[in-house]
Amino acid sequence: MDQNSSHEKEGYSTESKPHAVCIPYPSQSHIKAMLKFAKLLHSKGFYITFVNTEFNHNRFLKNSSTFSSMPNFRFEAIPDGLPVSDQAQDATQDILSLSDSTRKNFLGPFLELLKKLANQTKSNSSKDDVPPRVSCIISDGVMSFAIKAAKQLRLPVVLLFTVAACTVMGLANYRPLLDKGIVPLKDENDLNNFLDTSMEWIPGIKGLRFRDLPTFCRITDSNDIMFNWMIEAIEMASEASAVVIQTFESLEKHVLDVLSSTTFSLPKIYPIGPLQPLLDHIPQHSLHTVPYSLWKEETECIKWLSTQKPNSVIYVNFGSITVLTEQEVIEIGWGLANSNVPFLWVIRPDLIVGEAKLPSEIVDQTKERSLIISWAPQEDVLSHPSTGGFLTHCGWNSVIESLTSGVPMICYPYFADQQTNCWFACNEWGVAMEIESDVKRDQVTKLVKELLKGEKGKQMKSKAMEFKKLIREATAPSGSSSTKLDDLVNQLCLHQID
Repeated sequence: MDQNSSHEKEGYSTESKPHAVCIPYPSQSHIKAMLKFAKLLHSKGFYITFVNTEFNHNRFLKNSSTFSSMPNFRFEAIPDGLPVSDQAQDATQDILSLSDSTRKNFLGPFLELLKKLANQTKSNSSKDDVPPRVSCIISDGVMSFAIKAAKQLRLPVVLLFTVAACTVMGLANYRPLLDKGIVPLKDENDLNNFLDTSMEWIPGIKGLRFRDLPTFCRITDSNDIMFNWMIEAIEMASEASAVVIQTFESLEKHVLDVLSSTTFSLPKIYPIGPLQPLLDHIPQHSLHTVPYSLWKEETECIKWLSTQKPNSVIYVNFGSITVLTEQEVIEIGWGLANSNVPFLWVIRPDLIVGEAKLPSEIVDQTKERSLIISWAPQEDVLSHPSTGGFLTHCGWNSVIESLTSGVPMICYPYFADQQTNCWFACNEWGVAMEIESDVKRDQVTKLVKELLKGEKGKQMKSKAMEFKKLIREATAPSGSSSTKLDDLVNQLCLHQID
């Protein structure tokens, strides 16, 4: 079935298509998740306008020439309000500056874009290539300015939280942390002494410590930008039309139930995920060529993986934001070298602080059983038969992609939601082990060997394969995530979401 006929099957003419304007938080993992969700809506008959910042849009253009040739799917860009000096390199921008700028500088340009789309529709209504009237906004869950824009234009707004439900739960309890006088802490020493304090009072989660909450609550100043940004985002979510969380019911049912209760004032929650298996049910069409990555993927690594034995390779990737010290890289590198296990390691140009590189001694010792690249097609790597384990920073995209492929993990969380994901992966889901924050090569070696060859590794692999099966069930045409997606689409198309 071609793309146009699929839309006709949905019952929409070009003029009557619902039109969703999708705007992600401007970093790699958020863009990837939002773009996948936008593709899902497109497959359901939506016209899509996808909004990147100018900085990220230009990075995408370097990696793809398909953006201008897709029917009913267009890309737009708005400025990010940051100095040009922050936009000079092919790297993730400073998260603090970027997050603060979304609060202060994005609303105006976003409103101008929405008004421009409205004017195009009115003045060129007889032309075939004109977008239909905007019918809804799909915004990243932390981009609360989109709620203000939706109110001004009287449009429904759906928030997509690209994190786990357990992270949303953690963020929803930032205000109680403040109200109870737990934060702000006095100083760094007070913080270090408080990290292992139990957070048993948080509903839906048992055994969580302060160190396991999303890290933006580790504050010594109540005016902290990131802390207040998170509070604003989660509290304004109550004004949205609906909330989508990139998860699936059987993974986080209890947490989802608590979030949906009257304890929190969130709108209706739709657990829809993982997103890639949902996309895999869509017939091939032009959108499959649209890349997700802001970096150029080095696909030759798949050929290298094919030369390795099944379940023998440890895949190492710390995501798009994590920055490691030279000493951390040395300890991890020697830990991998001493394990005598084949490994594929993604080392971004900006992964290591300063001009530091992986020591040549490690490269020389492991060159016969390792491959080091700057960026990987991660889902292809994780699904490859040779990949036996994943040493990860524990970002949510990485965790859920690992579960989708049935691959157990070693976690080295950095910040934000990664500590929360790590705790759940290790303690609730039984699919991971954690490296201590003061990483040592001997521990890395021990964990890598245990993961690929030990008894605990076998148990984790078994649990990961169970989740792989549950994901297949959830994303099947009649599964929970597919059903929730259809419910959301029907509500939006019938204008029953205000």
